[in-house]
This record gives sequence, structure tokens and C-alpha cells, in this order.
Amino acid sequence: MTQVSKLTRRSVLATGAAALGATTLGQPAWAQAKANLQLSWLHSTQFAGSYIALKRGYYEGLEVALQQGGPNAPVEPPVVSGTALIGISAADYTAAAVQEGAPFKILGVAMQNNPFAIASLAGNPVNEPADLVGKRIGMALTNTPVLQALCTLNGVDINAIEIVPTQYSPQPLVAGDVDCLLCWATDLPVAMTIQGVDNVTMLMADYGYAVHSQTYIATEDSLTNRRADILALMAGEVKGWGDYRADTDAATQLTLDMFPDAGLDADTQRLQAARQVPLMFSELTDANGFGWWTDDTVAANIETLGLLGRTVTADLWDRSILEEIHGA
Repeated sequence: MTQVSKLTRRSVLATGAAALGATTLGQPAWAQAKANLQLSWLHSTQFAGSYIALKRGYYEGLEVALQQGGPNAPVEPPVVSGTALIGISAADYTAAAVQEGAPFKILGVAMQNNPFAIASLAGNPVNEPADLVGKRIGMALTNTPVLQALCTLNGVDINAIEIVPTQYSPQPLVAGDVDCLLCWATDLPVAMTIQGVDNVTMLMADYGYAVHSQTYIATEDSLTNRRADILALMAGEVKGWGDYRADTDAATQLTLDMFPDAGLDADTQRLQAARQVPLMFSELTDANGFGWWTDDTVAANIETLGLLGRTVTADLWDRSILEEIHGA
């Protein structure tokens, strides 16, 4: 795995361990087709755009169930089997599955900027990759390829950085056991901010780490045989995330209302929702629409994925669904 363990990452945000199962709220009784959307993790504002689409009936003509993910609910198997029409994954996971023969296509990119970041304290900041030299970084050893890729992209000697295996928590940094942490920009920095700890976030995407995250994947067979359903689901996602961007506080409240037993902390979820916006929206999406990508962004992904040991080609990405939705 090349991403932070989602079990520990999400426990920091207190998303709760209750298995909430599928959600089918807000769908019209006359829906003529059914489809499951497999989420990549436990319910939280990370998926609030989908909750909005569900609640406001944006999946027109389609009865959608949002399947909660988790440590024992990987995204790829239900999509391959057809249990889920679409799954929310990430380019590195999808690339790994494709290398093993899975017939996936990436249909949309929710997170334009990968959320991986280096978090540090304001009194000893890591503002750019060169600042890592001589520092102690707390991280899971499974994410060493991620750090190596960042170093390679920026001409930094990874051997000049002391890697300290840590649990996924801000505590080692706050306690002074390490100088920085490898994490997601939307969780450990959020947790520290909520706790009143002055911290700095260096987004790795700003320094060449290009791996599309929160991507929509489907099989080639589904693209052929259930294209109308995929169009309806993705069109609903576009509308839902547009509403999310317009009012993240309302999106947070909807999440809390829909999942009152998930152990979600309101302040944490509210800040997480706000901090997702610059990861998901950009000049590119403003010009072309939610989920968009270009040949250049794909080329950057292919380069970074290569550094992670994943060999893919540009045809992994299929933009035809978005082009139809956005009228390109």
C-alpha cells in the first residue's frame, strides 16, 4: 500500500466504528434502476457531496445506495463483481488492481490535488521538501515509497531524513518525539487545529506528488452495458459536489443529521469539509467542470505512479462520461 492506513487515519477524526451499511434516503419511489456506489471509507464529510446528491434526488431515474467502506470493505472487489456500479478509489490503488488484471477505468477525479501532506509545528516548520533534511518524520513504514517519491521529485536525499515508525496520531509531533508527520492534509492538521496546536501543512501535491485521489472507477463492461446508469450517477455527483462547494457548513450538517450514530465531531467535520474544497476544486474544474483532468495531469500521475512502482498508460483514464455531462 502506498497510502496512509485509512483505519488509523479516520479514527483520528472520530468517524466511529459502527457499520452503518447502505443508505438509500431521498430517492424517488419511481426509480427504474438501482445502483450501488461503493465509498472508500466510513461515513464522514469526505463524501458529503454524495449525501447531498442522494438527499436532493440528483441521481435522476436511478435508485442509488451508498455503501460504506472500511478496513474490511475494500472498494475494488464489489466493483469488479458488479455488486457496485461505481467505486471511489485512488489512482495508485486502481493502478495496482489493473496490473493484476482488473478491467477498471477512472471516470472522474474528485480530489484534483492529492491530500498527502507533511505536517509540522509552527515553531519548527517544514515549508518545502528541502526542509525535511535532518528532520525526524513520523509515519507508517508502508508509506516509505510515498516519501521516496517526494524526495526523488525534489532532489532530496531520503537518507538524510530519519524515519520514525509511529501510530497515525498527532501526539508524537506534539510531544516532540518527531519533527513532522506524513499524513492527509484533512485529518491530523485538522485534529491539531481543533486542539489549538499551531501547525503548518505542506501539501505534497504542490511539490510534484501527483496521484489522483477520490477517483470514480467502473469496469469496462459497466461502461458498455450500464452507460446510462453511470451517466445518471455521475451527473448526480457533479450536482451534489457543486452544492457542497457552495455551502460546506450545510453539507456538514447534513452529514451529521444522516449519520447521528457515527461518532462524528461537528467542529472537526466542519473544518475538514472546508479544507477539502481547495483539494477538489481548481481553475481546471472551474473551466471544465467537477471531476475533470487533462493530458498533462494524467502524464504527471503516470510519472508519480511510476515512482511508486505502478506502471500504467493514459488509457486508464476515460473522460467520455464527464464530457457528456459537461457538454465538452
